[in-house]
Amino acid sequence: MAKGSLMFISGGVRSGKSSFAEKAAADLAKQTGGKLHYIAAGKACDSEMEARILRHKEDRKKNGISWTTWEQPVRLAELSGVFGDKDIVLFDCLTTLLNNELFSAENLWRKQDFQEKVSSDILHAINEIRKRCKTIIVVSNEVLNEPIGGNELVFIYGKILGCLHQKMVEIANQAYLIESGIPIQMKGEPACKEL
Repeated sequence: MAKGSLMFISGGVRSGKSSFAEKAAADLAKQTGGKLHYIAAGKACDSEMEARILRHKEDRKKNGISWTTWEQPVRLAELSGVFGDKDIVLFDCLTTLLNNELFSAENLWRKQDFQEKVSSDILHAINEIRKRCKTIIVVSNEVLNEPIGGNELVFIYGKILGCLHQKMVEIANQAYLIESGIPIQMKGEPACKEL
């Protein structure tokens, strides 16, 4: 089975990466006639997260394009069978999924084999979705620009996320870094004329 394309978009908090990703997905869907799917990894665990989720939902409604939304905070691979070969899938975001998976089992995050399994499962899930859709757009946060310090938990999380980011760029057809709302193309040709 031929693989679909993969676009990786990263940037700092509030950099505009989600808006850029949503526009890219909508533009691709218009070009290909595919359905738009949004995979949300976030969980409404506090009022701030509830507000962010609501804002993202409202932003998607404003563009007048129909999205099918999947709330999948863990076990991303469970969704791989629901997409068709013309579908455009936007997954937001890798950092949240890693957090959810890494801390889904108390204190296992310290074990090397668990860390490797979490990373491997995430990569496998993204590749399985990629095989079945036209394009998957993976969004992630650049959280590694700040000093990690002596916190073991933060260090392990940062190490796994850094490795996942490197792997995403390696396998991506296009990679973008969003800085202050400006997309900087790091790899590949633009997927759309408008990007």
